[in-house]
Amino acid sequence: MRTETRGMLDRAFTGTGVFSILLLVAALLVILAPLAVRGLKAVVFQGTVEHRRVLLDKFGRGDRAAVQAEIAEVVEARAPVYVMMDRFQSEVEAMPLSQRRKMRAEFQEVRKLVGAILGDRSGGPASLLMRNQYGATRWDRAQVKLQALLFAETWDYSDNSSFGKKVHTPRAERFSGTALEPMFGYFRGNIGRMLLPRRTVYWGFFTDDSFDSHLFGGIWPELLGTLYLAVGAMLFAVPAGILAAIFFAEYAGDSWAVGFLRTCVSTLAGVPSIVFGLFGLAFFIGVVRVSPSKSVLAGSLTLALMILPTLIRTAEEAIRAVPQTYREAALSLGGSRWHTIVSVVLPAALPGILTGVVISLGRAAGETAPIIFTAAVSVGKPLRLWQTLTQPTPALPWNIYNLATEHEAVEEVRHVQYGMVFALVGMVLLLNLAAIVLRARVARKLRA
Repeated sequence: MRTETRGMLDRAFTGTGVFSILLLVAALLVILAPLAVRGLKAVVFQGTVEHRRVLLDKFGRGDRAAVQAEIAEVVEARAPVYVMMDRFQSEVEAMPLSQRRKMRAEFQEVRKLVGAILGDRSGGPASLLMRNQYGATRWDRAQVKLQALLFAETWDYSDNSSFGKKVHTPRAERFSGTALEPMFGYFRGNIGRMLLPRRTVYWGFFTDDSFDSHLFGGIWPELLGTLYLAVGAMLFAVPAGILAAIFFAEYAGDSWAVGFLRTCVSTLAGVPSIVFGLFGLAFFIGVVRVSPSKSVLAGSLTLALMILPTLIRTAEEAIRAVPQTYREAALSLGGSRWHTIVSVVLPAALPGILTGVVISLGRAAGETAPIIFTAAVSVGKPLRLWQTLTQPTPALPWNIYNLATEHEAVEEVRHVQYGMVFALVGMVLLLNLAAIVLRARVARKLRA
């Protein structure tokens, strides 16, 4: 091949490689940037005085004197609202029966919305549910609830050719001429004084327990549970995977039995993850009974089985890539076969083995289906290390799905969903980065 042609091909291949890398980076940015922006809104947001009350009451954080001063300020600003509501209730009692029933139904909805914005009127634990004790903790959600208070949502079916259209009518019109009518204008003009929004950086989102189905607090139980499951799966899978890879690469021959085992390993790599979840439920919990019911131990064993084929294949290829001369040199110096494998082959193959560990770790941390049946619960407290043998745990993959599809107040916890996604992606990246750094250090030592 002519030198000019070879140089042109080299430049073409290099350019194609660089373009591919840039395209991959751009694709990752397009995917991850919106998740990062929305996820960070769980940490950085406009917090109201209700948020600061929650932090003080439940976590003991904040300046008590300053928060109490703010509470006194908002109580004064909210007082006219309650005065108007009390006057309206007195007016309702004097209305005719038919009008009274209608007004009571309308007022019940208004009172519910006011409570969602301002919280418990008495300022204390009037209900067992935290959502009824505290008002809107985030300014953006307070704005949404304010719109619902000011405008009633109805459907217009006057056009018979359509399925109807959504119409928002001022709620104040329904209370025209009553003591409650001025309250809506007061809310519009004084919502800031009643909630005192302030820019907040809530790092406790990653370290606090959750309360009232994630309406308050953080995601620490989910973070810890995901870490337990991922690390536990690797503790079981890595030794078994490496031993199986050593057998296939160093001891097994080319018999039909070995070929059958290789086929089984390859087949397991393509089995859907939910099948592993059902197997874990039936075998580890139903037959072996590693725990009375769901537990981190059962979930880790199930995840270990799921990632085992990937570990076996990558470790086997890494071992086979070690030059045969390494083995011959060790054996010629009097080393046994096993000593040669442990002291020469495995250290040389370690960077490739760690590559498989990196791939498997990310999958174990992000899987949902296997842990649904074996380890995950929707809510729970952080587990101690010894509790992982018998207790289930919240986990990020399952709770992301649960909050997005089954939560009774899905819009209220939308920021928690994105915050969990951001935390899960960050955890996987950090775990992978740690494994990559370890692999690079091992490879550097081997070269030295």
